[in-house]
Amino acid sequence: MFWTFRVLANGKSRNHSNKNKYMERTRIQKFAVVVLILSITLLATFFPFQIHFENALSLKPESDYTIKIEFWRILFEPFLGPLLYANRSLYALEELPMILLWILILHVFFYGIGTFKSVGNRKKKGLELLVNLPLIAGILFAVFVLILFIPLPNNTIVNNSKDTILVTTHAHTEFSHDGLISQENMWKWHKRNGFDAFFITDHANHRKTWEFAQDQKKGKFPMDPLVMIGEEYSASNHMSLLGLNNSFETRGMADKTVIDSVHHHGGVVIINHWFDGKGKEKELYHELGADGFEIENSGKDLYYDRKIFEELRTFCEENELLMIGGLDFHGYGRLCSLYNGLVIPNWDNLDYNSKQLAVLDVLKNGPQEKIKTLLYKDRPFYPKTNLFLRPFVNAVHYFRTLNLYQVFSWIFWLLVFQFLGKAIKKTLVPPRTGILILGMVSAFFLIGLTILYYFRGVTVEGYSELYWEYSVVLGPIGLALCLYASGVIYFRFFKNRSKAISR
Repeated sequence: MFWTFRVLANGKSRNHSNKNKYMERTRIQKFAVVVLILSITLLATFFPFQIHFENALSLKPESDYTIKIEFWRILFEPFLGPLLYANRSLYALEELPMILLWILILHVFFYGIGTFKSVGNRKKKGLELLVNLPLIAGILFAVFVLILFIPLPNNTIVNNSKDTILVTTHAHTEFSHDGLISQENMWKWHKRNGFDAFFITDHANHRKTWEFAQDQKKGKFPMDPLVMIGEEYSASNHMSLLGLNNSFETRGMADKTVIDSVHHHGGVVIINHWFDGKGKEKELYHELGADGFEIENSGKDLYYDRKIFEELRTFCEENELLMIGGLDFHGYGRLCSLYNGLVIPNWDNLDYNSKQLAVLDVLKNGPQEKIKTLLYKDRPFYPKTNLFLRPFVNAVHYFRTLNLYQVFSWIFWLLVFQFLGKAIKKTLVPPRTGILILGMVSAFFLIGLTILYYFRGVTVEGYSELYWEYSVVLGPIGLALCLYASGVIYFRFFKNRSKAISR
């Protein structure tokens, strides 16, 4: 009798203790939500950072260009906004892994605190943490791939100028060894991002671009944006050869011969990303007859050493060489962050051939005042040093860029999860189940992307090498994650049940 009473008392005591812990946890969550809502509102309202387009040469905002924010981004801002902002990091390949590493560290830290406080279940919770770590790592890797390889509804430019058109002079399709996008999707991408014309500059190949441009000329798809023919020539330094025709050839030629041939055919030669230090002296390319240099290139880092920038700008100004921005888009990586604005009056009234000639005329003859390189600016500049804590600083800057509707979106979703979180955990997705669902979804995403890349690689065999390279990486990781998540699901939910049934 006494023993029974003691058991009941202990049970009541544990229930009371658990209830107190739950109430304490709920109060902390409510406090955190309130603090986050107030912080977002305060940063966006009193310390705003207005997203704008900056002239790469003058370093001043260009008021003729504004930002269009997609409806779906506003609606799902807390889910899409941070991903898109992370993608636009100035040094994305260094910063993105740092962001994901911090997420992993914080998860381990807070879960570890919960494990330490759970006196009776420390061993079980500690083991669960260790088991979950590979799942979390796999999920974060899938997020990394999502950010860099999947086109999300990003902000785009609105051109309010009177006579300026927006042009890309450097882009690669799957007919280049380093491209991951079809010609049709490249055209759609430029259309979605507000361009009026773009050059396709596949490596050592422009005939496929010529065929694609001919289809546009014949009316097989719309003229806006205009497809223009180029090629990236890799010699002592990469060069964009712009305004080519189907009879042009570069194989086995020296730099000087290629440049002279391009000029003979009425084209333009731009020295690409010279500032990466892989080419020869800039004076040499001036002597060889190059028309200009890329003053910025957003293919990898959005900025490079500013001393080299000033040196290159001064050299181009003194020698009257064209300064242009290289988007260097390959179908993956950074969202559109760079535009070239070319002054061409009455663009909409020009026919196909006249538009082609007008773009080439500005690039060949300038003057530089007719060309603006526009950089998407959503955060203050910072050097490529001490990036370990940069994710926290950029989180603050991200909230500073939000407009009123985006702030409301954050508040709405925070309140939804605060008031419905308990019901979601209990009835729909308990935490122990949720991480496994995310793990399986991540695995299927990686496997699906691998299959897509494999078949695209077969279609363009002999051109893009990246489909095969990424398939070899993504496929095994996705399969390993799928097998691991399946094993955890079995041991966590079915093994004990099957034992009980057998008894």
